[in-house]
Amino acid sequence: MLVGRSRPLGALRSAVRTRPAVAMVEGEAGVGKSRLVRELIDGDLGPLAVLIGHCHPVGEPFPFGAVLDALREVGPRLARLPRLNPVTGVVGPLLPEIAEHLPPPPPSTGDPRADRHRLFRGLRELLNALGPALLVVEDLHWADDGSRRLLRFLMGDPPPDLAVVVTYRRAEVPGGLPLGTAYRPPSPVTGVVVGLEPLDAAGVRALTSAILGEDTSAEFAARLHERTAGLPFVVEEVLRTLRDQPGDARLLDAVGVPVLLRDAMAERLAALPATATRLAEAAAVLGVPAPAELLGEVAAVGAQRVDQALTSALSGQVLHEAENGRYGFRHALARQAVYDTLTGPGRRQLHARAIDALEQVEPRPLVQLAEHSARAGRVAGFLRYGEAAADRAAEQGDATAATGLLRRLLDQPNLPAADVDRLAIKLGRVAHTGLDQHDPAEALARLLTDPRLSTSVRGEVRLYRGLLLVRQSGAVEQAMAEIETAVADLAERPDLAAKGFAVLGQPFVGITSVTDLARWRTAADAFRASTDDVELRMSLLANELSSRLHIGDPTALAEIAALPTAITGTGARRQLARAHCNVGDAMTSVGHFRLAAGHLRCGLRLATEAGGPFVVGTARTTTARLDWFTGQWTGLAERAGALLEEYRDLVPIAGELSLVLGLLAATRGEWAEATGHLGATGAFTPEESIAPVAIAGCAGLAGVALAQEDACRAVVEAERGLDIVRRKGVWAWAGELGPVAVSAYLAAGRHADAEGVVAEFAAGLSGRDVPIAAAALVECRGLVDGSSAALREAADLYAALPAPYLAALATERAEPSVAELAALVDAFDALGATRDAARCRHRLRTLGGGTPSRRGRRGYGNELSPRELEVARLLASGHTNREIADVLFLSPRTVEQHAARVLRKLGAVSRTDLDAEALP
Repeated sequence: MLVGRSRPLGALRSAVRTRPAVAMVEGEAGVGKSRLVRELIDGDLGPLAVLIGHCHPVGEPFPFGAVLDALREVGPRLARLPRLNPVTGVVGPLLPEIAEHLPPPPPSTGDPRADRHRLFRGLRELLNALGPALLVVEDLHWADDGSRRLLRFLMGDPPPDLAVVVTYRRAEVPGGLPLGTAYRPPSPVTGVVVGLEPLDAAGVRALTSAILGEDTSAEFAARLHERTAGLPFVVEEVLRTLRDQPGDARLLDAVGVPVLLRDAMAERLAALPATATRLAEAAAVLGVPAPAELLGEVAAVGAQRVDQALTSALSGQVLHEAENGRYGFRHALARQAVYDTLTGPGRRQLHARAIDALEQVEPRPLVQLAEHSARAGRVAGFLRYGEAAADRAAEQGDATAATGLLRRLLDQPNLPAADVDRLAIKLGRVAHTGLDQHDPAEALARLLTDPRLSTSVRGEVRLYRGLLLVRQSGAVEQAMAEIETAVADLAERPDLAAKGFAVLGQPFVGITSVTDLARWRTAADAFRASTDDVELRMSLLANELSSRLHIGDPTALAEIAALPTAITGTGARRQLARAHCNVGDAMTSVGHFRLAAGHLRCGLRLATEAGGPFVVGTARTTTARLDWFTGQWTGLAERAGALLEEYRDLVPIAGELSLVLGLLAATRGEWAEATGHLGATGAFTPEESIAPVAIAGCAGLAGVALAQEDACRAVVEAERGLDIVRRKGVWAWAGELGPVAVSAYLAAGRHADAEGVVAEFAAGLSGRDVPIAAAALVECRGLVDGSSAALREAADLYAALPAPYLAALATERAEPSVAELAALVDAFDALGATRDAARCRHRLRTLGGGTPSRRGRRGYGNELSPRELEVARLLASGHTNREIADVLFLSPRTVEQHAARVLRKLGAVSRTDLDAEALP
């Protein structure tokens, strides 16, 4: 698949069609020049004869070889021509393969320059006789001087039906001029210069997905882009080495240099002077772009010789100039290729010199010093610099860098027990604030078997491992068991034990009932009341307040109002950020939407300032869920999708984002997409999920089934959610589930079951402060009793939250008037709820109310009308005409007419040509 080259390809095709034409394609090695030309040739070129010649870096002298090479196979075409210009005979002696089809060669003039000019004329006449033709000359930077002169002649006055395409690397062209002298296409020759740049991260992702045949994560694509600098050839070679384990970003650093790239770098190194080679080796050891002076110091090249050596390394395409006068390699694999040429002693010596040089830099580059110490075999230096670098990274909020360094330090053999204890504690603490969960959890698991760990440290390590496991898919039950075991080991550290109590007592994790968790919350609250540690008190308060809000404790809001918005100390600020974000999350679950927005903004600000990437992730995710409730749907699907890509491995975040995406898809009638996302909320694995999200996922699945008029399946999905609510004993989380469950029972003719759910719901909410569930209870009663007044009351309660979509649904169920239905159409349209708007339009038509439109009836010309846009999106997502008719409440014939207009307006041949992302 050709990626990111539509404009260059279009330019080439346009030039070839407007002959005579000259196109020059330039770009560095591996950027895809030949691939672009091949795509041009493989396309529809009509009657053009394609002639391809190559220039070679080494080999026997072959004057004019590139062009003559392109003509070797034209014998059969010449055999069909009636008569050739006699001057073409001069080509025969140079190309015996086609000599029999040419006139006899004329005698030499005795003047080499005249003979050469006659040869050029003969080749031009031969190309003219071949008719419409495309002459491609690859790798012009390696061309012999004769070929350049010949091409200048042909391109200066090409036959009228000839297109010439040449490719070259400008950096390797002698003198920087591909044809040896400046060239400008004469009139009326069409001229175009196509410069190819490396792919960006999105292009690398598209190319990788095409090669692997499956979607690739943004993380993997970004890491691959970093390793390959976006050069398509290098990307393909790396993926070739990863064919057995594609898509794992962690494996990229271990990928060896592809053979072709290694050989290319070896050839370039061999052509350099000794001093330039030493600079390249120093750059490979340093690993990051460096100033010329530092390169010279590490390479032991005198200051007076550095500039000359550097110029050679740059012109030899080994080193590249980065920004701010620093020099390094084009990409990581080029650097690795040079590094691999060093002997073991040579590497250690260069790393030692790098340490000596970098120790003089202020501020000290601790990560680089740690890396060089490890490579030089200086274990003490690696420990000293590595721990200092990890501390600095943690202070700056870069938990991923800190945990990576700490893991490497702990992997060192013969590390003293005191160092193991200290580093293990740091690893657990830092990992808890970051996003890198899997690797630190595995490292902590290995440490738990280390006999050097003291008992209290072992308990702390186990606690942090449990906290990491809570966030991993399929590990919630294991996490809780690990934390409970850790608490038993922390008798001498009641402060840490209290953290374990607080997590074990959280009501929203897994399916253990709130009653059974009460003892852990009581223990955590008791310790909080007795400690003077501000950071610890705030940490425990963050869990306590959100837990109380989640179960609808009516006294929680008063305490939350006293929560500060600022605090001293980085650790305390992180915990205050967590408190505000936890409170915002709980408020979103139970319906205090206006208050939730303020706490989320405050928590996000504090977490960003104090360096808490995991807390930042939870705040961004909860904000997406809050936007769903409050009707802020513009761009929400794109935002939630991007967040899911970023946080896919973190259960608390991924489940909630999947919920938002599933609910949005359901409002558009995209049932398969909705079901897929809603199934990823934990609805089918509540024991490993966040309970409120799993319950809402069940509600969403039941709603999809109801929309498809499958009452039995809707009951099954609703009862799955009700089972979670009952096992947890928290009816505060049934706000979204209650009305759907009641509707499912009523649709299945199970009126008594619907009444039973309403009774349970009412008992569960008695004395609880849960605004969204309170509105839902009123709606449930209205549904069971058939009371329009109750449903309108519920709509008013939803609107006050505000929850405009839920308010609109309740209004629709309250036997609305024609005018109210028309307003609902506009309300659903404004949100983007395509399916709901279509349903209300259908009801209006049934009632004889016509089809309203806020836009008025106007002609859309070649633009898509709103209805056509709805059809286009459903077509692009793979729906059949029958399915679209069901979603939009239209006849199949009407959908067929809309679909035909959509394809015509968008210039698509079939629905498979439609791109959902490209639609307005």
